[in-house]
Amino acid sequence: MRPGQEQEEGLREVTLSTQRLRVLPSAVLSNPTLESLDLDRNKLKHITGISKLCNLKKLILSKNEIVDFPDEIQSLVYLEKLELNQNQIRVIPEGIFSHLSRLKHLRLNNNRLCALPRDLAACQGSLQYLNLSNNLFRTFPQPVLQLTNLQELHVQNNALRQLPKELFQGQSLKMFKANGNPLKEPPSEVCAGGLQQILNYFTQLQDCSGQEDRRVKTMFLGASLAGKSTICKSLKQGQTKLVPEEERTVGIEISEFRIEDFTFLFWDFAGQLEYYMTHHVFITPQALVILVINLHMYQTNDDTFKDLVGFWINNLSMRVPNSVVLPVGTHTDCCQEGEVEEKRRDIMFKITAMLEERKSNLSHFINNLEDSEEPEFYVDQWERLKEMENCTLTILNLVPINCTDHRDIKKLEAIILEHVKNEELFPEVVRVLPPVYRQVEAAIVDVAQSEEMADHGMMDLQYLLSKLSHREHLANLGRELLQDILRYLHRIGLIIWYEEIKHLENTVFLQPTFLITMFKLLVRYRLVQQLESISVDTLIGEHSTIRDRSNWVWTFKSKAMLCHRAVRALVKYQLYSKGMQDIFEEIMGHEPHGRRGKLFSLLEHFEICLEVRKAEALNPEASEFVPGKPWETARGHGESWYLFPTYLNQTEEVSEVWGGDHPEDLHIRAYFSPEIPEGFFQRFLVKACSFYSTHWVAKVTCLLICNGKPLLIKENNQRAYSYLELRCRKPAERMEFRSAWDFLIAIVFISQKLSEQWPGLHVCVKTPCRTAGCPAELMWPDMDGKNIVTKEEVKTCGTCGHRFRAELLLPRVPEQPEALPAQPPVHYYVTSYGTATFGPSHVHVNRQNISSE
Repeated sequence: MRPGQEQEEGLREVTLSTQRLRVLPSAVLSNPTLESLDLDRNKLKHITGISKLCNLKKLILSKNEIVDFPDEIQSLVYLEKLELNQNQIRVIPEGIFSHLSRLKHLRLNNNRLCALPRDLAACQGSLQYLNLSNNLFRTFPQPVLQLTNLQELHVQNNALRQLPKELFQGQSLKMFKANGNPLKEPPSEVCAGGLQQILNYFTQLQDCSGQEDRRVKTMFLGASLAGKSTICKSLKQGQTKLVPEEERTVGIEISEFRIEDFTFLFWDFAGQLEYYMTHHVFITPQALVILVINLHMYQTNDDTFKDLVGFWINNLSMRVPNSVVLPVGTHTDCCQEGEVEEKRRDIMFKITAMLEERKSNLSHFINNLEDSEEPEFYVDQWERLKEMENCTLTILNLVPINCTDHRDIKKLEAIILEHVKNEELFPEVVRVLPPVYRQVEAAIVDVAQSEEMADHGMMDLQYLLSKLSHREHLANLGRELLQDILRYLHRIGLIIWYEEIKHLENTVFLQPTFLITMFKLLVRYRLVQQLESISVDTLIGEHSTIRDRSNWVWTFKSKAMLCHRAVRALVKYQLYSKGMQDIFEEIMGHEPHGRRGKLFSLLEHFEICLEVRKAEALNPEASEFVPGKPWETARGHGESWYLFPTYLNQTEEVSEVWGGDHPEDLHIRAYFSPEIPEGFFQRFLVKACSFYSTHWVAKVTCLLICNGKPLLIKENNQRAYSYLELRCRKPAERMEFRSAWDFLIAIVFISQKLSEQWPGLHVCVKTPCRTAGCPAELMWPDMDGKNIVTKEEVKTCGTCGHRFRAELLLPRVPEQPEALPAQPPVHYYVTSYGTATFGPSHVHVNRQNISSE
């Protein structure tokens, strides 16, 4: 029997994935007993003869080149599972599904469909799973409403504006995904809350008509002192309002105002890079981005373009690639005649060139995959790149203004209004909401602005409910409905409620600005000066001395670490200076080893800092260690320390522990295009060091230890050459390659999961050729968690011609003398205690001693 076929009970299952097939093999078609046929990742355009397999129950045709829906499928009357995703199907003819009354599972995602045949309703008694995501549906396909047993439905990334309420009135649907649609009713912020929130939304609309809400989140970005705050305040107040340099934004400032019937939520982001680590949390899609550029400072050379414009365009294209960006040039009054127009043309030309280069790079990546010897192994990467090709920033014409001229401010206001009224640019500006949503929002704003409300705006969820339900028109407001509305208000940026963070699930931040204030306590410009200026009174209150303060400053400068007392003193000093001493214990926690405060929950959730405890002594009297349960340790462990990777400096410590690169190292690179995002590596360090607790870190490098084996990670972030380099020592024995590659893959997986937060970022893993001086690299195929990456014994470099054992280049477990036992289905996950799994291999990770020496 050929490889790829599995014999079970007289050849009932055949797997022919990645065989580069263009026609169905006659041996397969002559087997009428066949029940399962997997033709995933081939080159099939037609499946002539498939009707002969009259007993087929499972047919996988995903990731082929099918344009016309195969008519012969109507003969497969026993079919239960059909997958035709990732083809190029535009139309499904009538008369096929009427024969498939047993169909339970149907995947049609990633095609070119804009309608479904009416006879899909013939599957109403059987169909339980349907995936229509990444197609071209502009209206919801009506036949789906007749699928009364449907349990899971995916319609993400289409062009849907409205969802029918009938879809949610049955009892069968258990999972529904609709993100990536320009939804007006229900708004996408409601759909993100899940099925129950959608159902509650329609319930609220039953006895009343919805109200249209026109709201635009507007983000002001740009380098420091560009004039962002001046424009914000001038637009809000309707007159020129100069902001002095000493009052420049620290972190993010938020304000709200109206132009005609549009409500604008202005988010003014500070320009210093120190704050960018927290900016990504608040830079969200479906927003107007106003990129403010100081034309007086701007020079027509590449350096100032990169600093004042290119940095922001690049990060927006990675973080929110479908954004609309309005460049605004300020300080025109400081420019000479003719200079403004020259600089305007130069900026627009270079932005256009940046986007063209990005488009060209994506086409180059796609062509490389298509022209490779085995393109079927790269279908997932190809699909991802094709999706990225369809996402690009919309750059509007640059508007030059003089911030001190009232006429220029009014001109800018009119241009902004003109753009947000354009439904092609902003399809989600108009949302239909039940009246109770607006009533609760107005009441929350009223509570937040009341005299009894403290400036920080933090409120217990239950207390907020009681405050609101005391209002006559909200007397029937229940907790579930309030939570729905809070989720909506959180997603549009009016309030902050992190229900997914355990220690914050009962806290609502009615003033998002205070949450930003919390971030600024420890992620800020000139933090060292803040440490140095902690008052003696504050030190005494935290049982510390001037000498302690000097040690804190030294440790922070050299290791980017702060002990718990230092953090308490720093936060106390800043909060007390703002008159917020009443919330200090709530923010910080009551004791060094008692209940944790809100600040650390936030910082760790967003991977801004890492808690590093001194090594704890094992309890010699403890009972036997049980996997999954924490080790029992002796009492008296030391004070907690917190590492802030964004403040790390270059040190030789990691290099010394690593001992230098060896030519024999297992060595891979994860390439990032267009570049590694600002703050990515620091967040990656926090994730990786949370998992492997024996580690050494520096600014652009990190050394992890797992089961005594070291793995080095280095960041290289040059233009057109951005990658993370991973190295571990070549195992002494061939059978030890399993654990070495699992260690590498676990780190690759962590970086790939983190990179998903940048939808416009392309990541590709390659292994350099092991011949000294050879520039060739071997690109990794898709990692779908099902197969080991290669089954070949030997790989040949196409450039230098040298041959290498496969396990030196790719994750491959060498053949063992006896057959391996059957492996259970695998899942790939990472936790702070647990297992990272890829294919049939496992890495068992235990808590280890921590050393920062």
